[in-house]
Amino acid sequence: MTSDVESVQERVLAEILARNAGTEYLSNCGLDGRTDRATFRAKVPVVSYDALQPYIQRIANGDRSPVLSTRPVSEFFTSSGTSAGECKLMPTVEDEHDRRQMLSSIFMAVMNLYMPGLDKGKGLYFFFVKPETRTPSGLMARPVLTTYYKNEQLKKRPYRPYRSYTSPTAAFLCADVFQSMYAQMLCGLCQRHDVLLLGAVFAAGLLRAIRFLQLNWEQLAADIEAGTLTPRVTDASVRQAVAGIIRPDPELSRFVRDECCNGDWAGIVTRVWPNTKYVDVIVTGAMAQYIPILRHYCGNLPLVSGTYGSSECYFGINLRPLCDLSEVAYTVMPNMGYFEFLPVDDDDDGEAASRKLVDLARVEDGREYELVITTYAGLNRYRVGDVLRVAGFHNAAPQFQVVRRKNVLLSIELDKTDEAELQRAVDRASALLRPRGASVAEYTSHACTRRIPGHYIIYWELLVTGAAVDKETLDGCCLEMEEALSIVYRQSRVVDGSIGPLEIRVVRPGTFEEFMDDAISRGASINQYKVPRCTTLPRIVELLDSRVVSSHFSPALPAAALDTGATF
Repeated sequence: MTSDVESVQERVLAEILARNAGTEYLSNCGLDGRTDRATFRAKVPVVSYDALQPYIQRIANGDRSPVLSTRPVSEFFTSSGTSAGECKLMPTVEDEHDRRQMLSSIFMAVMNLYMPGLDKGKGLYFFFVKPETRTPSGLMARPVLTTYYKNEQLKKRPYRPYRSYTSPTAAFLCADVFQSMYAQMLCGLCQRHDVLLLGAVFAAGLLRAIRFLQLNWEQLAADIEAGTLTPRVTDASVRQAVAGIIRPDPELSRFVRDECCNGDWAGIVTRVWPNTKYVDVIVTGAMAQYIPILRHYCGNLPLVSGTYGSSECYFGINLRPLCDLSEVAYTVMPNMGYFEFLPVDDDDDGEAASRKLVDLARVEDGREYELVITTYAGLNRYRVGDVLRVAGFHNAAPQFQVVRRKNVLLSIELDKTDEAELQRAVDRASALLRPRGASVAEYTSHACTRRIPGHYIIYWELLVTGAAVDKETLDGCCLEMEEALSIVYRQSRVVDGSIGPLEIRVVRPGTFEEFMDDAISRGASINQYKVPRCTTLPRIVELLDSRVVSSHFSPALPAAALDTGATF
C-alpha cells in the first residue's frame, strides 16, 4: 500500500465519488457522476465546517435523502473542535467503524515487531465514555471513542490477543467518572503483575489516573485488604463485574500503602506495574506539553504514540513506535480516505485554495501543510485544521509530524480554544468590571499543566479609574469566562473533571509594556508588534508570574455545562 501511494489514492477517490455520485452535495458541485481526479479538482471546492453545516443540520433534523452520502448516516461523531461554541457534528456510516478498527489492528501488528510477547499479558487502559445525545431525528451524537467503547463487539468481546484489558467492560461504560476511574484503578492494582501495557487515549488522561491514585490510595488499599468494593461505587453493573476480580489480599494492600504513603511518586508506574513494557498515550501536538511530567511518573518506559486520527477520519500509524519523541511521525495509510494538503503559507479560501492543493504523493519533505480530506462518509475537500510537517517517507508514503492545531491557542485535553473564542470570553467577563470603573487594558493566556488537572491561566492588566476592584468581582469574572467558553470546555470542567477552574492573574500596571520590550529586544518590529494572546515561552511566563498582584479562581462550575446536549 505504501509503495504505490499514487494509484491507491486514485482508486480511493474513484470509489468515494462513485459511491456518493447520487448525493445532493456532489450534484450541486456539478460532478454529474464523473469520478476522475481532474473533474473533482475543478468542480469541488475546499470547505470548512460552516459550508457543510446546513447539509449536516438537515440530516440531523431527519432528512433521509442522499445529502452527503448515499449510505445512511448511522450516527454523528462529535468533534472536539467547535462551531459557534458548540460541538461540530461529523456524519459517519456503518462501514467506517471497520475501517478505523483495521488501522488500530495494523498498529498492534507493527508494535509486536518491536516488542514480541504483548499478547502474553494485559493492558491497563483508562477509558471513559463521554456525554452523548440525540439529534431531533433520533440519530446518536457522541465522541468517536465513546462509540468504540459502546460497540457491541467490545461489550461482548471474547479474548483477543493485544486487546485483553484488566478492567471489565462495565467499568469503561460507567458514566460516573469517579466510579469508573476507581474500578479501573482497583482492577489494575489487583492484576498488577499481568500488566504489560499501560495507557490512555491522551497523556492528560493517564496523568489524571496517577493523580487519582495519589488521592485515593488509602481507600484502594483498604478495599484490596478486605476484598470488597467501597460503597462509594454504587453502579450495580460495576460492583458485579469487579466482584469477579477482587479478592482479599493483605500482602498487596501493604505493598500499595508502602509505595504511596511516603510521597515518592517518581517512577511510580514502574514500581507498581513492574512488567510494563511501554506506555501507550498520544504525546504529539498539544499533548507534548505533558512529556516531562510523564517521564517523572513513568521513569524510562517508552512513551508510544501509535495512531493519528480525528472525528472526521483516521489517517495513519507510527511505524517507528520506539523512536525519540521529538521524531514521532505518522505514516498516512492511503486507503483510509483521499488526502490533499494546503501549504500553510497559502491561507486562501475557496477556489484559490483548491488550485494550491497538493496530492499525498507530491508533498515536499520538510514543508508544512494543512490537511484536507475527502471521506467515504461524505466529507469532500474538508479542511481538518491540523498543521502537519513532512518528516520523511516510508516507501512512497509520506510521514507527518503533528505541528499544531490551526488557530488554537489553549488546550488541556479535548478542548480547543481559539483566539476569537478567548476574546469573546474576555469581553463578556470584562463587562462585570465596568460598574467598578475598570477595564481590561491587555491580556494574554497560558495552559498550565504543572498540576493535574491542568487549567487555563488568563493574565489581566487592568485600567482602574475608580476604587480597586474587589475579589468577589474578579472571582466572578473567572466564572463568567468559563460560561462563555465552548461546550467541550464546559463538559470537561463539569462532567469529566479533566480541566481545573479557570484562573485570572492580575498583573501590575506596565507589565505588558515590559512584555513588548522583551520582544523588541529580540528582534520584533515595534511598528508591527501586537500582544500574543497565548504564550508558552518559559521566560515570558516567568516574567508575568513575577508581576502578579492577585490571583483569582472560578468559584463554581459553569452552569451552562449542566445541559450537555449540543444545539442542532
